[in-house]
Amino acid sequence: MNPDKSAPVIDDRNWHQLTVGERIRQLEVEGYVVLPDLLDADHIARLKAQTAKFETTHVDYSVHQRGRNNLEFVGGAVSDLIAFPPTLDFLRTLCGNELVLMSYDYSSSDPGHPGISFHCDGQPWGSVIFGTQFSCPKLLRVLYYLDDLTPEVSPFRVIPRSHLSYHNQANPYLRYDAHPEEVMIICGAGSAVVFDHCLFHGNYPNTGDYAREALQLAYRPTWAGPSEAIDPWDAEEVAKLPPAVQELMGDRGGRIWIPEAGNKPPDMPTAAPGLNPSRWDLE
Repeated sequence: MNPDKSAPVIDDRNWHQLTVGERIRQLEVEGYVVLPDLLDADHIARLKAQTAKFETTHVDYSVHQRGRNNLEFVGGAVSDLIAFPPTLDFLRTLCGNELVLMSYDYSSSDPGHPGISFHCDGQPWGSVIFGTQFSCPKLLRVLYYLDDLTPEVSPFRVIPRSHLSYHNQANPYLRYDAHPEEVMIICGAGSAVVFDHCLFHGNYPNTGDYAREALQLAYRPTWAGPSEAIDPWDAEEVAKLPPAVQELMGDRGGRIWIPEAGNKPPDMPTAAPGLNPSRWDLE
């Protein structure tokens, strides 16, 4: 609880100190985790050399919030980021080895940006803003920040644990301008924020003197397909990507479900490490 309602709590902990298990617990319980300093200065420069050439469009509420969708096939460092090993190591520990990329976009919060309202990226029946690809029962968003997040430059904002709530006010189609228990996330350029798609989140205004760029990806476990059919990735374009990236460009609409399963199917396993309560104890 924040006793000073005029200023949010700032989560500026040393994220380097978390073990793998602590990162999993932080994400599963609080709804978000920061993977700090993943990209070095050279890597950021290569990404920015590409983003500088993007043709972007602004959102309906501000000319200072710009973006571009569908970055999967632009090539170079931007496409390679889909399979960035340090992030994938964590995601595969969390979800299992098989993952599916669902979306990839770019955003820039320029000076004068008014901030993004609290919202969810996961909407079970789709919407105008979030299409069917965000209707998956399990989805993770990964936001790579190419600039420092400071209190003045569009830091990330969350309502911790909101993804766990059963209350009607946690309806993922609702939006909120502010919340008395919201938390501000600050981190350095090259860090990534990973969060649950049902977490209420947004960002603060940019009152600083530089734009805050981010590359934003969405991944899911292979079983957790969307609620309706979705167009597959373009096979010819996928074939042009590096093999490590191709592995993540599986069937976006695929599900692993067994509707006819009985109460006692044959050969049931007796262990499943992905369900272990002790997953929070991993070093």
